[in-house]
Amino acid sequence: MTFIAALGLFLLSFHRKEYQQLLQVPARQTGVLSCAVVLTLLWQIKAGILPELNIHILGITAVTLILGWRLGALSATLACFVHSYFSAFTLVEFGNFWLFTALIPVYLSYGLFALCYHHLPRHFFVYIFVCAFIFAGTVGCLKILLSAFYYYAIDAYTWYQLADNYLHFAVIMWFPEAMLNGMAITLLITYRPHWVKTFFDREYLDK
Repeated sequence: MTFIAALGLFLLSFHRKEYQQLLQVPARQTGVLSCAVVLTLLWQIKAGILPELNIHILGITAVTLILGWRLGALSATLACFVHSYFSAFTLVEFGNFWLFTALIPVYLSYGLFALCYHHLPRHFFVYIFVCAFIFAGTVGCLKILLSAFYYYAIDAYTWYQLADNYLHFAVIMWFPEAMLNGMAITLLITYRPHWVKTFFDREYLDK
């Protein structure tokens, strides 16, 4: 079920023009593959008590801000395939991981960015502290909450098990998730702003 949902979200992100440009511009290919490698490495550093409910840095918010939501979904999907090779996932486990670790965080990250873009001042520090820092921590927490509700809904774990061994990590992981994503975006928009697709110099630097 989660595999079908993840596949549907991935197909929703497909845009022919975007992929044509990707094939024609080597720099974009490098960006997508580089982000996929970074995500794979981040996801290999994990901890956890309950099977399938591992705790690790997502890094998805930074990737989404750098590539946009369409190519962010592609890069995260590539990272899922590589990660599954080392983790020996079953199809069900892969679907769960693909949905909750990659695609839902991509959509959440871009949705929050869009809200910020349209409703908050377009300022350099707003982009860093809200879009990259605060939203990254928020997405990391939401990923843990949504995963917990899903495993409770399918009766894989009791609510006591989830609350005692998984949910409290949402508070612990908020700051490191926010810090890592915020630092990555800060460095990029300082030294390589043209690499960040959602950062617009005229709108954020001229304010």
